[in-house]
Amino acid sequence: MSRLSPTPRSLSGAGLRVGVVAARFNGEIVERLLAGALETLDAAGIGEEARAIVRVPGAWEIPQALEAMARQGKWDALVALGAVVRGETPHFDIVAGECSRGASEVALRHGVPVTFGVLTCDTFEQAMARAGGEAGNKGAEAASAAIELARELARIRA
Repeated sequence: MSRLSPTPRSLSGAGLRVGVVAARFNGEIVERLLAGALETLDAAGIGEEARAIVRVPGAWEIPQALEAMARQGKWDALVALGAVVRGETPHFDIVAGECSRGASEVALRHGVPVTFGVLTCDTFEQAMARAGGEAGNKGAEAASAAIELARELARIRA
């Protein structure tokens, strides 16, 4: 497990609108990611009135929801949350790869920050460790990255 992560920054999300797309598959894990993300948004001053949560069946569907939200043009950043746990077939590779590719394409096509809090783990235990366990909460990290990138892109574009 990597111990490398960005240096934490104290960021204000005041005035930002953030959309979150959360998969229902592997719900126990994703709910913990979502709780971390929402706690981070709250701490940054992004309350319920400035955010939306869209639920989709699984990680495969995340890019489609991100695309629909990006097309609205009203979100300063989008956060993708899900969990894909390796099984006995190549299905894991297909879902994980297409979810990450699709999220990246949405960000590049629309110029809106899309951060990736989709876990791709070999075991359920690894996923739980990254959803609020000893490896932190990747949902919280994705929300923090969304705020930071939205602010930085606004600065670049100004």
